[in-house]
Amino acid sequence: MSDLAAPFAFELARRAPSPRTAGLISGMTGYRETARGRFFQREAAGLVVPLIISFGTPFLIALGREPAATDRQPSFAAGLHAGPVFIESDGGAECVQVDFTPLGAYRFFGGTVVDLAARMVDIGDVLGREGRALRERLGATGGWQNRFDLVEDFVADRANHLPSPEIEFAYRRLARSAGGVRITALAKEIGWSRKHLVDRFRSELGLAPKPIARMMRFHRACRLARDGGCSGWAGIAAESGYADQAHLAREFSTLAGETPTAWARRLALIDGRLLRSLDGLDA
Repeated sequence: MSDLAAPFAFELARRAPSPRTAGLISGMTGYRETARGRFFQREAAGLVVPLIISFGTPFLIALGREPAATDRQPSFAAGLHAGPVFIESDGGAECVQVDFTPLGAYRFFGGTVVDLAARMVDIGDVLGREGRALRERLGATGGWQNRFDLVEDFVADRANHLPSPEIEFAYRRLARSAGGVRITALAKEIGWSRKHLVDRFRSELGLAPKPIARMMRFHRACRLARDGGCSGWAGIAAESGYADQAHLAREFSTLAGETPTAWARRLALIDGRLLRSLDGLDA
C-alpha cells in the first residue's frame, strides 16, 4: 500500500468533552471525504476506545495488517489494541467518531469492553437496537454540531456503569507515571495480588495493565517528539523510560508499524513541530 496517499480533500469538525462527558470521552470528530480516490491511513496504537458511526462508504480497516476487501467496516466500536491500525477509503467516507477514555469505555459499554479488545464489533451487536437507531437519526441530521448534540445525549444517558475504585485508582496511577509504575508494586499498593489486578484490569478495561502501561510509555515518547524538547530520539527514549534508542525503535515497530523517523515524517505533513525531530535522525 505504499503507493496509496492519505486523503487530501476532506471536512473535519471536532468537539471537546462538555462537563457532562468530561472523563468519559476525550472528544468527538466529524469526518467527510470530498474527493474520490483510493486513500490509505495508518494509526498507531491508541489509548482510546472509538465508536465510529458511518454515513458514507464504509472504511476498510484491519488491526496490525493491511486490510483486504473483506475488511469492510460500517458503524462499529473497537477496543484497545496494542498495535497499529490500517485504514483504506475511497473518498466517500463520512462518519462521527466518539473517542472514549479507557475508564469511560467501561462506564458506557460495561463488561462488553472485554469483547471489544483488539476487535471491531458492529454497532448493532454492541449497542443493539438503540445503536442502529442512533445511526439512522444521525444520518438524517444535518450539520456536525447537531450531530454532536445527539451523540452527546446518547453517550451521557447510557454511561451508567462504574469501574471499581481500585481499577480506577490503578489506571490513573499508571497514567500519571506514563506507564512507569511496576505492576507488582501497583498491586501491592492496592492490596491485591498481581494476578487479581491483571484479571480485573482485563475485565474492566479489556487489556492487562502491562500492555496498557506499554502504550502509555509509547504515547509519552510521541508527545515528546511532537514538542521537540528532547535532544533527538536518544533523548526521547531516555526521557520516556526506555532502556535505549533501539528499544524505542522496536516499540515503534510494534505499536506504530514503522520506525520513529518514518512515523515523524508522515505526521510532519500535518504537524510541523515534528520537523524538528527529523534532521540527522534515523532510529
